[in-house]
Amino acid sequence: MTDRLATVPADAWAELAEGNARFRTGSPEHPRQDGTRRAGVASGQAPHAAVLGCSDSRASAELLFDQGLGDLFVVRNAGQVLSPDALGSIEYAVAVLGVPLVVVLAHDACGAVASAVAAEGADAPALPVHIAELIEPIRVAVRAVPAADRADAVAAGARHLQDTVGALLRDSEIVADGVAAGTLAVVGAVYHLADGAVEPRIAVGVSTA
Repeated sequence: MTDRLATVPADAWAELAEGNARFRTGSPEHPRQDGTRRAGVASGQAPHAAVLGCSDSRASAELLFDQGLGDLFVVRNAGQVLSPDALGSIEYAVAVLGVPLVVVLAHDACGAVASAVAAEGADAPALPVHIAELIEPIRVAVRAVPAADRADAVAAGARHLQDTVGALLRDSEIVADGVAAGTLAVVGAVYHLADGAVEPRIAVGVSTA
């Protein structure tokens, strides 16, 4: 099994923050993407972080954190919704692979958030059933913001990120126990499409300063 780059939450976050700095300044290293690395991870993996991100084609975690093969365990769906499948995948990363960090990665101009905001409109058309099921947790977040802000996708996205981190800690005993033991941290962050920066908004078990 490949060696893990970071084994404690602070080091794992530092690795991602440094990679994002390279990405946003236009100097990515594209590390650990050669044949030697490919052969090294063929028999096993030891990623240093799990990422719950959005399926948006502009928000690939491996690219924006400038990481390589075997570095990140990535779970993606539209709107980074903590579905049962996503939660089970994150628990696998924590309990089986031993990742020291889970990042919930939102981004601005998210289509899923925009759809949830629009769906709360008085005359909104019915959504296809599977899309409606997927974005229901985001609609809950829209309804939770002050009434004056419910048409604001930025406010709705921020509340959805907060709710998702909270649900991860509440619904997963594996995650909660890891945080309590100091072996795991959870960071909620927003990726800004235009400038490439990842902005940490919520940090549990680690400092992102």
